[in-house]
Amino acid sequence: MPRYPPGPKLTVDAVWIRRGRVLLVRRGREPFRGRWAFPGGFVEVGETMEAAVSRELLEETGLEARPRGVVGVFSRPDRDPRGHSVSVAYRMVGRAGTPVGGDDAAEAAWVPVERATTLAFDHDEILRAALRSRR
Repeated sequence: MPRYPPGPKLTVDAVWIRRGRVLLVRRGREPFRGRWAFPGGFVEVGETMEAAVSRELLEETGLEARPRGVVGVFSRPDRDPRGHSVSVAYRMVGRAGTPVGGDDAAEAAWVPVERATTLAFDHDEILRAALRSRR
C-alpha cells in the first residue's frame, strides 16, 4: 500500500442565518476560548461531510438542522493555530429553537448579524461569504 504524506485535517462549519441572526457558539476551549464561532469541528473517519456538520451542530447547540448547500471551502494554512485544516462551510436549514451550549461550546446563541464580529478562526470571512451568497 502506498504511503501518503500527512495532510490537512478536514473540518466542517454550520452557518445558520435566520431573521437577521446567526447561530454562534462561544468556545469553551482553546484555541480562541471565549470567542464566538460557528458550530463545527472535525470530520470523523467513515463520516460524510453532511453528517458531520449536522452532528457537530447538534452536539454544540442542541438544535437539529440539515445542510442546504455549501457556502465555501476555506483552506488558508494558518486558519487554525492547531495546524493546517480545510473546512467546508454549509448553509443550514431546520426548525429553529433555543440553542444550548454543549460539548466544547460554553454557550450558544442567535446573535444579530451586525454584532457577529471578531469571530474565531476565519469565521468572519465565512460569514461575509455567506451573506454575499444570500443576495
